[in-house]
Amino acid sequence: MSYVGIVATFVLAQNLALSRLLGLCPLVAISRSRERALAIGCGILFVGSLTGMATWAVERLVLAPLGLGSLEMVAFMLVLAGVSRSMEALARATSPILHAILAPHVEHTMTNSAILGVCLIAVESGFGVMQSFVAALAAAGGFCLAALILASIGGKLELEWVPRPLRGAPIALVSAGLLALAFVAFDGMIPAGVAG
Repeated sequence: MSYVGIVATFVLAQNLALSRLLGLCPLVAISRSRERALAIGCGILFVGSLTGMATWAVERLVLAPLGLGSLEMVAFMLVLAGVSRSMEALARATSPILHAILAPHVEHTMTNSAILGVCLIAVESGFGVMQSFVAALAAAGGFCLAALILASIGGKLELEWVPRPLRGAPIALVSAGLLALAFVAFDGMIPAGVAG
């Protein structure tokens, strides 16, 4: 698959948060604040791209040669947690402002199933190191895009009347479902030559 196909697939056509419901919990939790959506989205962007490369290395250099493919999920979760904590420690050491922005959202990045999902998809698809990096970066960008759109919708819904039973998480889930339907339209728009 070409790099353009990977980006188009993971950002639009098969946005992991909307098409596979990966990372939906933080997506719904940040559905009202664009600032929080951007902060979590940027954290996932950095952590996701680094995790994509790190999990590729763990898979190719450790798990596959030793025949430990059954430990893939556990190993990838440990890599994700390690990268998240390393980014937090680096931010703490270099920039107190960056640490203040990212620290509250480390748990969302460390437990984000979208990052873990794209790492597993990259391994199953046989992506190389750069393709894994681009796939993780694109999936994180797609998550960030979905988060920002849902936060914008949530902000508009704060100004509108919403029936009491639908307020909060239910309306956020309805909004996510409608956004997912809109993103499905991109699936048929990607030419076969680009998607690989």
